[in-house]
Amino acid sequence: MDKLKKVLSGQDEEDSNGLAEVVDASSLSWSTRIKGFIACFVAGILCSFLGVGLLWVPRKGTTLFAVFYTLGNIASLGSTLFLMGPLKQLKRMFELTRLIATIVMLLCLALTLCAAFWWHNKGLVLLFCLLQFLAMTWYSLSYIPFARDAVKKCFSACLS
Repeated sequence: MDKLKKVLSGQDEEDSNGLAEVVDASSLSWSTRIKGFIACFVAGILCSFLGVGLLWVPRKGTTLFAVFYTLGNIASLGSTLFLMGPLKQLKRMFELTRLIATIVMLLCLALTLCAAFWWHNKGLVLLFCLLQFLAMTWYSLSYIPFARDAVKKCFSACLS
């Protein structure tokens, strides 16, 4: 369990400089990190479900759906900041293995809001929300060893 704590909090590498000591002194305790993760993740799920529920509101439903669904995904993504820390999370987001998934996910977050507020196109809002979901799923799978390979094999087996 201690090894898992070290890896998720970004302390898996030994640093002998003063910066590591400052970060250790100012970081949250493990229980606080878990509580923050759970709170943010649950808030993200609730926002996403609230967005789906608001989809059927007359005239403004699609816009409300886009906003709440996007906020839910941002909160869910932000929940992992509690586990790893913001700097390590940003470094890992832009590693070569998840660079494309990160760019597509962030682009879809922005395009969803553009489709809702500026273009007023319901079809594009739904398309970008679907792409958000797929990009977030693919991004999340990148943190699980061999998960992407398993998904690729499963789809290739189903399509063959």
